[in-house]
Amino acid sequence: MDTELALPNLDALHHELINCRLCPRLTAYREQIGRVKKREFRDWDYWARPVPGFGDPAARLLVVGLAPAAHGANRTGRMFTGDSSGQWLIRAMHRFGFANRPDSLRPDDGLELKDAYLTAVVRCAPPGNRPAPAEIAACRRYLVAELRLLPNLRVVVALGRVAFAGFLTACYWPERPPRGLEFAHGARYDLGRLTLIASYHPSRQNTQTGLLTEEMLDRVFALARAELDRA
Repeated sequence: MDTELALPNLDALHHELINCRLCPRLTAYREQIGRVKKREFRDWDYWARPVPGFGDPAARLLVVGLAPAAHGANRTGRMFTGDSSGQWLIRAMHRFGFANRPDSLRPDDGLELKDAYLTAVVRCAPPGNRPAPAEIAACRRYLVAELRLLPNLRVVVALGRVAFAGFLTACYWPERPPRGLEFAHGARYDLGRLTLIASYHPSRQNTQTGLLTEEMLDRVFALARAELDRA
């Protein structure tokens, strides 16, 4: 499948992305969620489309997640916005100077990212938070394009094993990533121009079980900040 998109800037990429219907299962699911809604959000007009990246076009830090949450970014239309994962992430980013406020609630909340950009390996909410391999492959074109259109990137934080693998595939596309790059929380890899840092995803499953604590997530962003301060 062709993963090259010859687009001039991020605005053009976002326009291309939000009209994507490449994956029938994901298209049907995101639109169904937007119609059925969740009771606490019944008054919302759900976004229910692919979610573009969000942040500073001159960013040196890229944060890569798995996919929009069904009632988070699929509702709000902004990455890591409106759910507990976004709250955990933005609190940590705020503590280390990458966000102007410690919460991410809705697109008009005034959140601005500083030297940082948020994205994901899949742009539509998947059933059970589990995209199929073919869906990850179909969406790869957008991450490949983002990496080309964010020329100042120096540090990448990958949230979770799927995001870690998906970023590496996009980063080295169309070649294969080098061997020996294994996912582990806090692992750091020198990829030449980029430094890759792995983290557990701040999902409820991970935060409520204690697999990921705020201190653990802080250490990841402290490492990212230190890498950028040395650059």
